[in-house]
Amino acid sequence: MSNKEEYIRICKERDDVPVFMQPWWLDAVCAGKEWDVLLAREDSGNPETAKVIGAMPYLLRKRGKMRYIVMPQQTQQGGILVFDDREQGDLALGDTRVATAVCQDIKQQIDAMDLCYYYQQYVPGSSCPGIMQGLGMKVKERVTYRVDDLRDMNKVVEAFSKNKKRQLQKALTLKVEHGLNIEAFYTFHKRCVEERKKKISYTREFLLVVERKASRAKQCEVLGIRNLDGELCAAAFLVWDKQYMYYLIPCFSEQFKDSGAGALLVLEAMKLAREKGVKFDFEGSMIRGIANHYKQFGSTPERYYSVEKLYKWWFWFGLVFNKIRNWKYGI
Repeated sequence: MSNKEEYIRICKERDDVPVFMQPWWLDAVCAGKEWDVLLAREDSGNPETAKVIGAMPYLLRKRGKMRYIVMPQQTQQGGILVFDDREQGDLALGDTRVATAVCQDIKQQIDAMDLCYYYQQYVPGSSCPGIMQGLGMKVKERVTYRVDDLRDMNKVVEAFSKNKKRQLQKALTLKVEHGLNIEAFYTFHKRCVEERKKKISYTREFLLVVERKASRAKQCEVLGIRNLDGELCAAAFLVWDKQYMYYLIPCFSEQFKDSGAGALLVLEAMKLAREKGVKFDFEGSMIRGIANHYKQFGSTPERYYSVEKLYKWWFWFGLVFNKIRNWKYGI
């Protein structure tokens, strides 16, 4: 059995693997590329039958002689997972002895891959970034924004800023559309990006594959907000796992920026998360303006970490020479 096959088997048996590290998600976001898994096992006399105690799914990219590990598009979380029930899924609070053994094993395997560069963003709450830092990796702090308590939506709205509450009042005439057509979503998002004189960061084909895989897993929803004339004002592509719903791809038209559609979109996404019995994650942003926007919905910051290592000093010259942008996201 290959590492990937064993990882797929493990994911079927566990319900604590984040959506961004599920095999079906990796199949979708890595379509046409190569993803695989490193496994760490208990130290026993027979490596073939030893229990798997950790795993690191990864996207391997190749450009000429350059080999590097990066995050796939639209994928917030990756890195090392530790399978130790004694730690109860919270490596930040649990016994880190197993996590240390896993990180040491997988770090050795990474070093042996003859990479130019390694970069992954680890799951919030994991102790692995700190351990990897001690093993010579470079670690950077990142922040996402979350709303964990959705039991009482009245209290949730009370925590919104005055500005967001005013926007909700403006949005009283708007209509919510569940199950927005994915083609319509892509067309709308592309238009919203072009309004800001930018280019959309993913292709139509990429989104169609992701939506098809996520729909089959019953772990996605596309929300739309329309005005009385039926015009689309805002929309969001949402995915979720057993713990969180992720505000993965939101988009808003500048034409309707004063309609309150953006605030209503967030509220409806939170209502859907409550219905699914999960918490809400804005899917992070290190951009100050976007972060301030998320803070106004009563969210609290949650730190997570990226882990990276430059193995070949000339790797960055390869980036410049090939005029390749956004390699950290597997483009």
